[in-house]
Amino acid sequence: MTRTAQTYAYLRPSAVRGTAEGRSIGLETSGGATPAGQEAHPRFFSGFLTHPQATAAGLLCVADIAAARYYQPQLDYWRDPVVTGNGDRLRFESFSACCGVYARLDMLGDALDGDDIGHGTTNVDVNIPLRDALTRVGASDPLRLEVGPDEMTVTTFDGPVVEKKVPLPERWLRGFAETQVITSGFDLRAEIPAAEALRFLRALPRPSTTRGASKGARWVVPAGRSLRATTRPVPGAVCLPGPERLTALTWVLRHATGLRIHGPAVTAGSCPVASAWEIGLPGMRLTLALSPDTTRGFSGEGGVLDALAADESAEDADLVSVLLAWDPAVDIADLAAQSGLTPQRVRAALTRLATAGRIGYDTAEAAYFHRELPYDAARAERDNPRLRAARALVDAGAVRLDGETATVTVEDHSHRVRSAEGRLTCTCRWWAEYRGGRGPCKHALAVRIARRAAAPGTTATAQDNADTPTGATR
Repeated sequence: MTRTAQTYAYLRPSAVRGTAEGRSIGLETSGGATPAGQEAHPRFFSGFLTHPQATAAGLLCVADIAAARYYQPQLDYWRDPVVTGNGDRLRFESFSACCGVYARLDMLGDALDGDDIGHGTTNVDVNIPLRDALTRVGASDPLRLEVGPDEMTVTTFDGPVVEKKVPLPERWLRGFAETQVITSGFDLRAEIPAAEALRFLRALPRPSTTRGASKGARWVVPAGRSLRATTRPVPGAVCLPGPERLTALTWVLRHATGLRIHGPAVTAGSCPVASAWEIGLPGMRLTLALSPDTTRGFSGEGGVLDALAADESAEDADLVSVLLAWDPAVDIADLAAQSGLTPQRVRAALTRLATAGRIGYDTAEAAYFHRELPYDAARAERDNPRLRAARALVDAGAVRLDGETATVTVEDHSHRVRSAEGRLTCTCRWWAEYRGGRGPCKHALAVRIARRAAAPGTTATAQDNADTPTGATR
């Protein structure tokens, strides 16, 4: 597995410290992007927390996910969460090492009482002493939150005194992009009050470090003000793959105000799918997104492949990127009006930007949001094996187009790719196994690339309407 070394440099370790005004959570920042450009140690917020104990619990949950590996548990490296300031809120995000669980804590305006919230994205130092201190935060004591060093700290230290070099697998980096594609196709499926949420979540199995992750998926359906388990998918059901992966929510259960569950539409014959579990907290939201199986990370889902394969999406992404303004909710219609692109092309451009970590998706508000992660979109495209294979097939002349069908010749055998009911199907083993549920196979992707090359006047909208892959979202 390809790995890169991500270096985090901090002026000092994050800690809970005593101040003249009481205790303060000091979260130290590494290099990050802001409206003024790259900054070594950006500062996003200074002020009091209106619900200190609930906030500490939410941060502990995000930190637990960053340190966890749910598939084949083992000692792993710590990965520091990402924080984004969107002007009216702070978002803390992390991914599990196995790439199967995504976590985000949204601190909304009601949770923060202090200075204006800044704009930008950076990593924050989360260490074992800080975690231990967060577990001892009381409910009634005044508590400040400092995201970023104060000016005196910046001028006191000549350079980084804390440096972490963390190896990151490429699939972990791609997970951020795939997650926003998948969750943008979710709808709210169930909403239950706090008491029922506690009863349901506390009854879930706990992870085992000896036996590894559970196999298979559970399903739940709304039943009045609660949830009922079902042995198979039915219309209205929500998939719960690897229920032990929700254990990190234990930190916040005592503060929960309710549970909302998001997922795609399913039928009686549906395979396991991803889902998002959103815990309401005072002034905050905590969301965990689970991949369709504990053995299956988000990075291989293939949701970004069509956008990466479209040549015009690169130019569209450059245009859309200059219109982003660290907005907490990106308005597709507004971007389309400003850019002169169709909404479909704007979505494709956002997907390409997401491969560089610049776009996320909030299921609670059904909206994209802007952030900036230090990832290279060109590398995400270059390192994707299916996309590389598809381009190689096109370059080798292996694709023969024939109206609604196409033939892709690989060595001594051929595969037939057909357009039917708004999707591409293929005779290969990949399609037989996944039925398009993990994005297009390399043969279908090659056909899509070849068709665009053969008809350069065809707009992205027309092509998308002709060949929308199974499971694609609008």
